[in-house]
Amino acid sequence: MTNKVRVRFAPSPTGGLHLGGVRTVLFNYLFAKKHGGDFILRIEDTDQTRFVPGAEEYIIECLKWCGLTPDEGTEAGGEYGPYRQSERKDIYRKFANQLVSEGKAYYAFDTPEELEEKRAEIPNFQYGHSFRHQLRNSLTLPKDEVQRLLDEGTPYVIRINMPSNETISFTDLIRGFVSFDTTLVDDKVLLKADGMPTYHLAVVVDDFLMKITHAFRGEEWLPSAPVHLMLWKYLGWEDAMPQWAHLPLILKPDGNGKLSKRDGARLGFPVYAMNWADPSGGEVTPGFREMGFLPEAFINLLAMLGWNDGTDQEIFSIAELVEKFSLERVNHSGAKFDFEKAKWFNAEWIKKVNAEALQEDVLTLLTANNIKVSDSTKLVKIIGLVKDRCTLLTDFILQAGYFFKGPVSYDLDAVKPKWNVQKEDFFTVFISELEQLEHFATEEIEGLFKKLVADKGLKIGDVMLPFRVMLVGGKFGPAVFDIASLVGKEETISRIQKALEAFR
Repeated sequence: MTNKVRVRFAPSPTGGLHLGGVRTVLFNYLFAKKHGGDFILRIEDTDQTRFVPGAEEYIIECLKWCGLTPDEGTEAGGEYGPYRQSERKDIYRKFANQLVSEGKAYYAFDTPEELEEKRAEIPNFQYGHSFRHQLRNSLTLPKDEVQRLLDEGTPYVIRINMPSNETISFTDLIRGFVSFDTTLVDDKVLLKADGMPTYHLAVVVDDFLMKITHAFRGEEWLPSAPVHLMLWKYLGWEDAMPQWAHLPLILKPDGNGKLSKRDGARLGFPVYAMNWADPSGGEVTPGFREMGFLPEAFINLLAMLGWNDGTDQEIFSIAELVEKFSLERVNHSGAKFDFEKAKWFNAEWIKKVNAEALQEDVLTLLTANNIKVSDSTKLVKIIGLVKDRCTLLTDFILQAGYFFKGPVSYDLDAVKPKWNVQKEDFFTVFISELEQLEHFATEEIEGLFKKLVADKGLKIGDVMLPFRVMLVGGKFGPAVFDIASLVGKEETISRIQKALEAFR
């Protein structure tokens, strides 16, 4: 077995990528990079009934957005391919047949109808040591009958032959020592009637052949562990078995149960990395990317769901996460998802990254909202001016849009109650003074404004808010003289004139 750390993420292409799935990717990635290892992407597409067109491409796009690039996989290639399980059918069948020949698995010819009858007849029916001898399989049928059924092409599955009254165990990297009573475990299907393997067989075979050293998966897979342990043993690969780590669940905000897509829809937040459009009905499930999250913030918040470095630090770059990550600091219990905290991470990252790094995303958003940007240098300045006011990237539409497109409505309630002839006169004179201003910059505009306030015997607070509303439409934005400077002389004058008409 290789000494090099090799981990894998093995999603099924059945729909959107849940944030729990991305966290599994992240912990795999961090562990691999921390130890100078390889991160492999393997597509588990053996369940053809659940396969969804476009889902594999969506998963790959999600990983690209997150910056979690596989070292091997369906796109990157590698010496252990193919990395798509549907292209490995012959490999799985070989090992399934080997298990049958050694008595460690068996053919089961029961029809779905026969199994339904058993379930109706026997409460909590399990196809295992208690009932397998009452059913139609190669353990109960004569050898010549089994051969006849096989020769005639009778549909069958291959099931693992689980022992009874044995205790099997392993040491989980997060949970410590875990043991199971095999009597309580049913004979899981290893190879389905369509020739495709189930997850149980495929994951063991692939992890062995791809020399996986560490396997990270959600704790919901813990009940499957005894089947996988037996397969490693039955196939004679025990010494090559990867070390397992079963990650804690991401819980609903109230802590009652695993976070689901329905919870996101009910409570108004995404649970997928990116928008997922269901090809069957066209229903779009929202994603963090489209809601306005930076990938750095998304990764950061996921890392903190179930892990910390033992300090009060909360903001981590991917490089810092690689450096600090350790499985010893992963919690045993589930982590509640807090959307307000998630937004806080995003706001902190918007503050942290430079304006140039945000330019492309902000330009895309403004363009999509019919706000034309012709000057990229000006856009970068504006982003730098307003980014501390943005929680989501989508906030830039409001916070930056008015620099390029004048307001179409005004917060009249903020201005009208205290509006009077004296203030209208102030702005009328201010327009004529601005027209004479040669150097239209923040300091000059501010100096002119304050001098006129003093000349007219007003207080600066009397006219500052109306000026802001004239320029942006509401009570928001950075320093008002910075806004005017970036908007430009002609546009500033035009906006004051239009607002004066609206205020009358």
